[in-house]
Amino acid sequence: MAFSQSDLDDTETLFQNKQFNKAEQLVSNYLKTHPNDLRAIELLGDAYGHQKKWDAAILQYKKLVNNKGNHANYHYKYGGALGMKALSVSKLRALGFIGDVKEAFLKAAELDKNHIEVRWALVELYMQLPGIIGGSKSKSLYYAEELEALSKVDGYLAKGYVYEYDDEPELAEKYYKMAIKEGGSVTCFNKLTTLYENEKEPEKAIENIEAAHKKHQRNAMYYQIGKVAAEYNIELQKGAQCLLIYLENHSAKDGVPKAWAHYRLAQIYMHKKNKQEALKYIELAIAELPKIKPFKEQKEKILSR
Repeated sequence: MAFSQSDLDDTETLFQNKQFNKAEQLVSNYLKTHPNDLRAIELLGDAYGHQKKWDAAILQYKKLVNNKGNHANYHYKYGGALGMKALSVSKLRALGFIGDVKEAFLKAAELDKNHIEVRWALVELYMQLPGIIGGSKSKSLYYAEELEALSKVDGYLAKGYVYEYDDEPELAEKYYKMAIKEGGSVTCFNKLTTLYENEKEPEKAIENIEAAHKKHQRNAMYYQIGKVAAEYNIELQKGAQCLLIYLENHSAKDGVPKAWAHYRLAQIYMHKKNKQEALKYIELAIAELPKIKPFKEQKEKILSR
C-alpha cells in the first residue's frame, strides 16, 4: 500500500481524537517508504509519547536531534521524553537521565530565545532538582524572568510556582494575582485557588472561584465551590446549591463525573448530620463509579454514624 503526505495529515485528526495507537501504526507504515521524513519521525515520537512509551519516543526524538541539531523544538521534545522516562524509573536510575535532560532543554533555550515551553520546563526542572545535583531557585527565577519578558502572564505564573514550591505563599499569592490581573485565564484563577486550598484558606478559595465564574461562566466552577465547601465544612448551603447546579447542567466537557458531585453532596449532608440525604447521594455516586475507594469509605462513615 502506498502512503502519502495526506496520511500524515490524518494523524493530526487521530491525535485530536486520542487514537494514538492508530496514529502510531499509520506513521510507522509511512516511514517504511519515507524513512528520512523528519515530520513523520516527529509525529511517531509524539504518538509514542502520548502512550507513555518513553523509550520509543526518545529514540525518535534522538533521530531528529542528530539529523537537525539546530532545531530548538527537537531538543525540547527529546529532553521532555527523557524527563518523563526519569519519572517512571527509580530515583537512583533517574539520576542518570538528569544531565541529558538539562542539556537538551538548555540547548533548546539557546537556539530559540522565544521558546516559552522550554523555559517553563527549566523553571520546573531547576526548582524540583535537589541542590546537590544542580537544583537552583535562582536559576528557576532567571528563566521565570525570561518568560516574563516573552509573556507577562507566563512570567507571573512561573514566579508564583517558584515561590509556592519554596513555601513562600504570600509571594506566590502576589504573583498569581498579578497573572489574573494581566491575563485572567481559567488557569490563572485555578493556580490561585489551588494555593489557597493548599494553605487551608477555603474562604479565599471560594471567593476566588466565584470571581473566576463571574468572568468565565464555566459550569465546572460550581463543582469547585461545592468541593471546597465539602472538604472544609464551610458555607454548606452554598456548596450544596452549587453542586446541584453542576449536576443539572453537567456535560462531558465539565471533566468531573457526576459521581464526584454526588460524593461531595454526601460529604456536605454528613456535615449537616442528615444521614438519610448523605446515604442517598453516596449510593448515587457508587452506582455510577462502583470501584472508587473514597466512595466506599464515605458510605462506611455514614453508616457508622
